[in-house]
Amino acid sequence: MNDKIIALVDGSVYAASVCEHAGWLAARSGMPVELLHVLGRRSPAPSQDLSGTIRLGARSALLDELASLDEQRARLANAQGRALLEDARNLTLGAGAARVETRLEQGDLIAHATGKAAGPALIVIGKRGEAADFAADHPGSNLERVVRAAKVPVLVAARAFRPIASVMLAFDGGASAMKAVDHVASSPVFDGLRIEVAMAAPANREAQVQLEEAILRLRAAGRDAHAELLDGSADSALIARIEQQDHDLLVMGAYGHSRIRRLIIGSVTTRMLIDSRRSVLLFR
Repeated sequence: MNDKIIALVDGSVYAASVCEHAGWLAARSGMPVELLHVLGRRSPAPSQDLSGTIRLGARSALLDELASLDEQRARLANAQGRALLEDARNLTLGAGAARVETRLEQGDLIAHATGKAAGPALIVIGKRGEAADFAADHPGSNLERVVRAAKVPVLVAARAFRPIASVMLAFDGGASAMKAVDHVASSPVFDGLRIEVAMAAPANREAQVQLEEAILRLRAAGRDAHAELLDGSADSALIARIEQQDHDLLVMGAYGHSRIRRLIIGSVTTRMLIDSRRSVLLFR
């Protein structure tokens, strides 16, 4: 049953922001939070003597020592993971969550986070992992894998959490964008927030009708929503709009049918995720 928020935490500088976003979402939705930390697969000790000159006794002693070192590393990694999760738990509770569980796993992050048994209603992940903190021009390598595998919304946390009062929903009329509209309309997370539905498209009748339909859905649900039709290319127009209006959160479909698609999958997406300095809630 999908009834919890799964927040992926590691040792990166984004971990605190992930916990704070998860706490904020939990406080507004009433859902519990599961903090998940996944250890990489352990490398087995070498099974053969590569030098070809070590005697059998020396080789056995070396393999025993390597196995012992491997066990020590595993114990240390487990202890470090549990300490990290305990710190993350305190942060998430402090950010407003009422119920927080922790889970330490080993193996494939995607399977543990998005698999059927995981049962998330929403996933929170940092823009980059601890191995990519200094790769300023690239989101983390796991980010796109998680977005592609997840069948639920994925919130990509920016480096720092900022109180969320204003939301921009990037709209292109596609199926994933409409799913985002329906989620914003129905989720208690968006109660009382200001919603701007922004569409970068030629000012024609079709675009106007699509925007009006989105606004009607949101207002029918009691949302404070208004529309904005933007000139120019989708990437530059939307990024400029976020900054001009000082929106706190960007909501968008991950796989739209038009120019928005390139924002998520291509290089423009990378620039938007990095340059906007805002957290992004993605829908498939």
